[in-house]
Amino acid sequence: MEEKRKLYTLLVYSENIAGILNQITAVFTRRQVNIESLNVSASSIEGVHKYTITAWSDEDQIVKITRQIEKKIDVIKANYFTDDQLFIRETGLYKLATQKVLENPEISRTIRRHDASITEVNPTYVIVMKNGKTEDILSLYYALNDFDCVLQYTRSGRIAVTRAKQEQVSEFLEERELHCR
Repeated sequence: MEEKRKLYTLLVYSENIAGILNQITAVFTRRQVNIESLNVSASSIEGVHKYTITAWSDEDQIVKITRQIEKKIDVIKANYFTDDQLFIRETGLYKLATQKVLENPEISRTIRRHDASITEVNPTYVIVMKNGKTEDILSLYYALNDFDCVLQYTRSGRIAVTRAKQEQVSEFLEERELHCR
């Protein structure tokens, strides 16, 4: 029986070394798993960067990918999670035609109903920003698209923190520090 694919989020921690992103993404490429979203930023630990990667896969494959990533010399720690194990957010930006927004007050009501905010207005376009879960951002996009007013749309990569008190990498680094003494 084939295991069902689902969306996994990998949190990978590494030192800020040139070329490590290429090494990490190559693991997905070799296993022919497409990366759905990728976000890289500094973490709460000085000198450590955090990669938030989402991919559709089955658990067996994601376990293998996580292990291969963790074997990379500059990777400190890698773990995979399902959505219920994380607090997740994205940002959506919508560029709307100003004229259409002015002509149809239902567009503004739709923006407010979706808890989005208008961040810029000029004679050509209106910029709307929505923070939230993927499905909420997509829902607003589909609603605005029905008004035929969307000029451009983009969604950020996922950012996530675990629901645990502290990141697993913190526990790992504390243990490593104890063993090095």
